[in-house]
Amino acid sequence: MNWQAIAAIYRFEMARFFRTLLQSFISPVISTSLYFVVFGAAIGSRIDQVEGVSYGAFIVPGLVMLSVMTQAISNASFGIYFPKFIGTIYELLSAPVNFLEIVVGYVGAAATKALFIGVVILVTASLFVDLDIAHPVAMLAFLVLTCLSFALLGFIIGIWAGNFEQLQLVPLLIVTPLVFLGGSFYSISMLPPVWQTITLFNPVVYLISGFRWSFFGMADVPVGLSLLAIAGFTALCLGVIWWIFKTGWRIRN
Repeated sequence: MNWQAIAAIYRFEMARFFRTLLQSFISPVISTSLYFVVFGAAIGSRIDQVEGVSYGAFIVPGLVMLSVMTQAISNASFGIYFPKFIGTIYELLSAPVNFLEIVVGYVGAAATKALFIGVVILVTASLFVDLDIAHPVAMLAFLVLTCLSFALLGFIIGIWAGNFEQLQLVPLLIVTPLVFLGGSFYSISMLPPVWQTITLFNPVVYLISGFRWSFFGMADVPVGLSLLAIAGFTALCLGVIWWIFKTGWRIRN
């Protein structure tokens, strides 16, 4: 394992993040505050509690997951697409660096950025509601695994994308709707039985449910299924990336 190569890629990507640190810090603070104003104040005044948890606190895990998923995808996809766009990826491919080291560098940096955003949102949320984390180790584990798995997905999207518009296609048209329909701002037990069954086909439900369990000790689906879902998704993304580098799909074209 070429740790120097990994560190070089990681430092380069993080340097790009720190150049816009103020923007990266302020944006999630403002968006989280707006969500609390809209959902916490407007809807929270009509829904006092959800399964014994105040509605303002209940939506915090969903807010964190929404931002972490989209940020991990966005950072990873742009990080690998831009070298492909300007042609410097060929220098990377010709260097004595294997595909695993490239993936660790780019995905590690994207996951770190998403983790930072998640922590910022948690801190911001604590200013609005009282947060008691029942299982802090599990919370951190779910947060890190989500950052890594969706950064891997973003890496795949960055390889697949043929232009900058396609970079936003999957996050906007697929990931964000799945998060909103995956119990981010409500418990799926509040839905009619038919829609509860349909919602269980949404993979994001398992991530949000497991993450919410780490806060309040309550979940819409068993925690074991949540861990299995995120592990399976991570393995699938790793398999796709291995295939991409083996075949050169969208890289050597």
